[in-house]
Amino acid sequence: MARAIWSGAINFGLVTVPVELYSATEDHTVHFRQFERGTSDRIRYRRVNERTGKEVDFGDIVKGYDLGDGEYVLVEQEELDEIAPGRSRSIDIEAFVDLDDIDPIFFQKSYWLAPSKEEFGRAYGLLLQAMDRTNKAGIARFVMRGKEQIAAIRAGADGVLILDTLLFAEDLRDPAKELRKLPSKTEARGRELDMAVSLIDSMTEDWQPEDYHDTYTERVHKLIDDKKAGRKVSVEAPPAEPTKVVDLFEALSRSVESRKGGGGRKKSSSGSSSRKQKAPDLSGLSKTELDKMARELDVKGRSKMSRSELEKAVGEAQSSRKRAS
Repeated sequence: MARAIWSGAINFGLVTVPVELYSATEDHTVHFRQFERGTSDRIRYRRVNERTGKEVDFGDIVKGYDLGDGEYVLVEQEELDEIAPGRSRSIDIEAFVDLDDIDPIFFQKSYWLAPSKEEFGRAYGLLLQAMDRTNKAGIARFVMRGKEQIAAIRAGADGVLILDTLLFAEDLRDPAKELRKLPSKTEARGRELDMAVSLIDSMTEDWQPEDYHDTYTERVHKLIDDKKAGRKVSVEAPPAEPTKVVDLFEALSRSVESRKGGGGRKKSSSGSSSRKQKAPDLSGLSKTELDKMARELDVKGRSKMSRSELEKAVGEAQSSRKRAS
């Protein structure tokens, strides 16, 4: 069982919920050591004074901020500690926002929040259900590992609160300054645009994260196993050539026809079975549950609908389906 990496309390209004923070993700990257080619000798790094060539003890090293032109401002760790945020043990929700309004580019790392003790489950569950029903996220500040974080707290699908640390606005780069040239705004041709929309529609399906795997890491493990066993290392096929502009419409047409002919992935049959079931009272469902029903009923424009709009659209779609049957 994992250990909590932070503990404290969520504060919203006059309500306080003691919680513990757990990492929701893990790194599966394959890590390598470094060796000198042709030997079994490990490569080691040392902290060396570039002028004298002598190794320097860690305790004798200070930080330096580069001012340019070879000038630096030296800063002691104690000076940084003095201005660091305090060891706060509270997650202070400052506002609630629509979850859909947060651009995914701001999301950084995800954590689970759990009540620190069983007796705090009632207040925890209240916050969870309220945010699930309203599709809101609580924007909060807290201190973790000596650094102030901004975070979004939201209701997870597994009945657990999720805390996503967010990037600050100043952390995002301006594409106009980073790209060699911004893509030109060209109007797509009518037939090409219609065909591209048809291709997207034909490839649209429910999000099933378990269908996607880190195939590169799997290939790295296979490479290691093959070399260990003395087997021949297999080489992956080269990537496909980029589509030529003159062939764009033809490529789109062939892609759509391929999907119609069964060339695409098979969709889950769970949607059809759930539609046969008696529809629940929509007024008691959360936006997440309504959105799932809207996907199964193929309600168009559902991603931009509010909860009340989703409830109305799902009800109308169910009525239409009953009349048709």
